[in-house]
Amino acid sequence: MDQIETDICIIGAGSGGLSVAAGAAQMGAHVVLIEGAEMGGDCLNAGCVPSKALIAAAKAAQSMRSGAQFGISPMEPEVDFGAVKDHVAKVIATIAPVDSQERFEGFGINVIRAWARFTGPDTVEAGGRVIKARRFVIATGSRPFVPPIPGVETVPYLTNETIFAQRERPGHLIVIGGGPIGLEMAQAHRRLGCNVTVIEGARAFGRDDPEMAAVVLDNLRAEGVVILEEAPVTELSGTSGDVTVTLKDGRAIGGTHILMAVGRQVHLDRLDLPAAGVEFTRRGVTVGANLRSSNRRVYAVGDAAGGLQFTHVAGYHAGILIRQIVLGLPAKTSTRHIPWVTYTDPELAQVGLTEAEARKAHGAALTVLRQDFHHNDRAQAEGKAKGLMKVMVVKGQPVGVSIAGPQAGELIGLWAFAIASNAKMGAIAGMVAPYPTLGEISKRAAGAYFSPKLFDNPTLKTVVRLVQRYLP
Repeated sequence: MDQIETDICIIGAGSGGLSVAAGAAQMGAHVVLIEGAEMGGDCLNAGCVPSKALIAAAKAAQSMRSGAQFGISPMEPEVDFGAVKDHVAKVIATIAPVDSQERFEGFGINVIRAWARFTGPDTVEAGGRVIKARRFVIATGSRPFVPPIPGVETVPYLTNETIFAQRERPGHLIVIGGGPIGLEMAQAHRRLGCNVTVIEGARAFGRDDPEMAAVVLDNLRAEGVVILEEAPVTELSGTSGDVTVTLKDGRAIGGTHILMAVGRQVHLDRLDLPAAGVEFTRRGVTVGANLRSSNRRVYAVGDAAGGLQFTHVAGYHAGILIRQIVLGLPAKTSTRHIPWVTYTDPELAQVGLTEAEARKAHGAALTVLRQDFHHNDRAQAEGKAKGLMKVMVVKGQPVGVSIAGPQAGELIGLWAFAIASNAKMGAIAGMVAPYPTLGEISKRAAGAYFSPKLFDNPTLKTVVRLVQRYLP
């Protein structure tokens, strides 16, 4: 076999791997990038990009149904499901050149399109070549987890990797899993004219604040999405176009299609990690805060690192690694400032601690601020006044923010910055937000932290009366 020697060998051309590769190569390191499937990884081809394109199409359809409050006669849209999928494919194709093999070869990167496996602590074999590197980065991402439900071997089902190629509109889509992926797809398909039932074995949006989740779930149910919680699945049966999901309590839910959305499984099985002396679990490579594995030459980023499974986390990990393996500087990861968003309507966003987590961690030192979208003029003008922001504050600093409402994903960015930079609530309260914007909600929430100190303070009232008496 041909042998290639390089500074850095990256396995996986998704968000994390591409970011490390581009940064390292442009700073002067010699880089080999290995990808056995599609450039761009899950996010571009079967995750973030196609799902948001589908959600956008569904939002356009829903807008035709919801004009009555503005004096516009509602109408049922005629949805060409195949054309919707053409829109999804066009969005992917438009973005794909940014992640293409040609672009990264233009950076001087040696791109190998093959599956990789370790053959030793400092060697990998891929496509008939042996790559010997000083450092390796595992950025293999994850794939849909399919639980071992009886019948799953014979009953057809969809995952996020196959649903975007589905050009015929499902008559009744049964979504197994009430997490972000399942509920985003449930609402989108309902708005595009499908009957939809979501089945969740525990609580829908189980990782989010229950009060905030209820805001979103109420809206999904109002739109006609059936959501069954505390409903474990015990069996699947049926054939293409006629499937049945049997629940633990004996209920049988019939439909035309099943979407598996119960979680993700890290891609590690092809790598032969024991050959490299790399420790791992089913959750991912075992790494420290510096993302280094048990083999000092090998690092992991993104889903492969076994933590939060978000594209932006993979990008964040890439920056941490570039500082270490390219510039030789110390760097460690943290999760306290990492936001996440579910792109339902309304959106659901979180950064830092939820209220329950903050109460457990800080007890009586915690102050919880609540700001309702109902009191925001922009939300009222757009007929989207249903929503809530909660800010968890300890000693004048935000430690967590939960938002359920329109554009929650945009609003959470300010709070992610505040937590990352250890900003005080006074800095947020002192911000001048343009009027009328949803962003005023954050300023009002921060201002509410100081209201008791200003308006319910007898000493301050006495001082003000004296000032008013003697001020010329």
